[in-house]
Amino acid sequence: MIDLILKAALVLFMLAIALSLYRVIKGPSLPDRAIALDTIGVNLISAIAIVSIVLNTKAFLEAILILGILAFIGTIAFSKYIERGVIVERKSAD
Repeated sequence: MIDLILKAALVLFMLAIALSLYRVIKGPSLPDRAIALDTIGVNLISAIAIVSIVLNTKAFLEAILILGILAFIGTIAFSKYIERGVIVERKSAD
């Protein structure tokens, strides 16, 4: 029974990722696209965790951590780009 629930949750997470991908492609503005990318990251982390539970392994836990860190850094960089137009600010030599 639990296996059926986990597989159904995995299908729903994949559907959520597909819908978020549509928002990334067709989003009306850059903030909408940034939120959709962040949502894809969270749903992907959840899907990997479910796969790890279904396969009864701890091999994917490092991938979950790395993906979480990269999703966080990507969200910060993208929001900084939206706000200022640059990601890395350089000091002028004046």
